[in-house]
Amino acid sequence: MRIGIDLGGTKIEGIILDQSGVVLEKIRIPTPGQDYQQILNAITSVVTELQSRAASRLSVGIGTPGSLSQVSNTMKNCNSISLNGQPLKADIETQLGYEIRLENDANCFALSEAHHGAGSGAHSVFGAILGTGTGGGIVINQQLLTGPNSIAGEWGHNPVPGSVLQLIEDERKCYCGRSNCIETVLSGSGMSQTHKERSKQSLTAMEIAKAAASDASARETLEIYCAHLAQCLSTVVNLLDPEVIVLGGGLSNIPLLYEMVPAQMSDYVFTDAMTTSLSPPSFGDASGARGAACLWPVGEGSDHERMF
Repeated sequence: MRIGIDLGGTKIEGIILDQSGVVLEKIRIPTPGQDYQQILNAITSVVTELQSRAASRLSVGIGTPGSLSQVSNTMKNCNSISLNGQPLKADIETQLGYEIRLENDANCFALSEAHHGAGSGAHSVFGAILGTGTGGGIVINQQLLTGPNSIAGEWGHNPVPGSVLQLIEDERKCYCGRSNCIETVLSGSGMSQTHKERSKQSLTAMEIAKAAASDASARETLEIYCAHLAQCLSTVVNLLDPEVIVLGGGLSNIPLLYEMVPAQMSDYVFTDAMTTSLSPPSFGDASGARGAACLWPVGEGSDHERMF
């Protein structure tokens, strides 16, 4: 059994996961705003409570927004900005007294789906997050690929393909400081901006998806979004050629994506017949905690972590 923690912008979820992927215990509490010390205390309190429900000490994995710098051992690229520059992993280990593993939440999503979800049994899985932001994770033979810069899978901060630029009106500034990142088109706010450019209406992505059944303008925005997604995902297939792409985040709940995007991707992928499958997630927003638990392989870590 292993503990997995998902640190989100609004909630902290902790679980105990058994070796077959069954959740045995679950705790969910609100994330305490943007105060770093309060977030740190909340994480360790959830871990401590879960440990108290187990017969022996379990290994702990934590999924976070952003990632841990291999140079400074502090957090970087977090949209929860109070975490940036903080030694989150070291601070958690100091409070708990033993080693934990910490990874980007998109990596944890991909790992969860590769181990127990829509990518189970596949040699290669790309997990693509479509929500408040646009992130990704890569799993090969059920092993997470992170890279020396801890940014493997961060396709959301590649520039959008030129063919997508032709479909948007205005330059889009990204929070990372660059312009026209994939995230500015495929995130929820990106879809909203596309709709506003076209219709002058201000709707959220999920409002657009709901209205599409009866409103022609909303339907057209969704179809344009599918075209954007197909062209951006085709670059992933041309580079990684994964067996399965699993979509996560709030926008992964839009059925039209799975109806339209695979056929459109075939127009941009460098092959005669694309066999990569596009799948919805098996676990939704529960994947973060499940994947964090999977940062420790079954049988590794429990009662054997390095002490501090």
